[in-house]
Amino acid sequence: MLPSVEIDSYNLEIRDEDGFIGDRASRGAFNDIVDEWREPLRKLGSDPLGDALTEDVSKKEFDALLAEGDPEAAGLVHSAIEAFAKELERVIRRFLKTSSWRDTQAIVIGGGFRQSRVGELAIGRTEVLLKSGGTNVELELIHNHPDEAGLIGAAHLMPSWTLEGFDGILAVDIGGTNIRAGVVDLNLKKSAKLEKAKVWKSELWRHGDEKTKRDEAVDRLADMLKDLIKSAAKSKLNLAPVIGIGCPGLIGADGSIETGAQNLPGNWETKTFNLPACLREAIPQIGKHETAVVMHNDAVVQGLSELPVMRDYDHWGALTIGTGLGNVRFTTRRKKNGKDKA
Repeated sequence: MLPSVEIDSYNLEIRDEDGFIGDRASRGAFNDIVDEWREPLRKLGSDPLGDALTEDVSKKEFDALLAEGDPEAAGLVHSAIEAFAKELERVIRRFLKTSSWRDTQAIVIGGGFRQSRVGELAIGRTEVLLKSGGTNVELELIHNHPDEAGLIGAAHLMPSWTLEGFDGILAVDIGGTNIRAGVVDLNLKKSAKLEKAKVWKSELWRHGDEKTKRDEAVDRLADMLKDLIKSAAKSKLNLAPVIGIGCPGLIGADGSIETGAQNLPGNWETKTFNLPACLREAIPQIGKHETAVVMHNDAVVQGLSELPVMRDYDHWGALTIGTGLGNVRFTTRRKKNGKDKA
């Protein structure tokens, strides 16, 4: 139960005979689909991507092929978009059949895949497929840049009273490839409901490019946060004594990670490891106050960034398409007079 919403479900893992269904709608799944379409073209010597590995083709390059490439290259991308949309449609329909996702009115789509024209078209095509098949659910593109949404949403984890009198908070978004840390400018004077919250400054570390151990990753993260604290102090930005974290997996009440952290460096799921406790030890105080660390699933946090624009829906979800497919379903909390809780 959070200040504005109740979390009905998150990190839902549904299996069928082929494995986890969410694996069919990840960035890796899109690359696999492109490879399937490239295979017969390779045999004919007419692969428009040449010798490049699909995983090495960037989102910008796919977008350029779609918009400016020759008809065959654009056709290849269009074919992959259509096939991916059909997979995403099946995944969403399967989620909607579960008790925790029933009556979902809208789904926000975030994650790195959304931040491309190819991703946007795949999501739009998915919505058409859903509605043409009789499922009236709105698919919304996440409004903030996905990289920033994973930080901004951390502010919504906190009770409003913990933020009063402060300018910003430290936030962390941990992914299978990157760790991003930043300062979220709350802008409470403009909106008490965090509608104007934005990322003031952030640092990115691509841990996926390095052979990093878990404890080294935690030390690197702590150093990033300490640098951000210094930058905020230099700019006279008054930080609340809290750190909000979005992290893959099923998060225990004590801050441990029960499952789902397999893409992170080292073993994050052991009972002897607790990231919030490690960060409290590394950063015992922010300003004059003891540090509090709040951690939840990364899809939950990214979804929370959409609270200001999703209040009209009673039941809504979020999917993050990245290294994997993150998922969360929310119910908006309302007072007896029908107004939102804050």
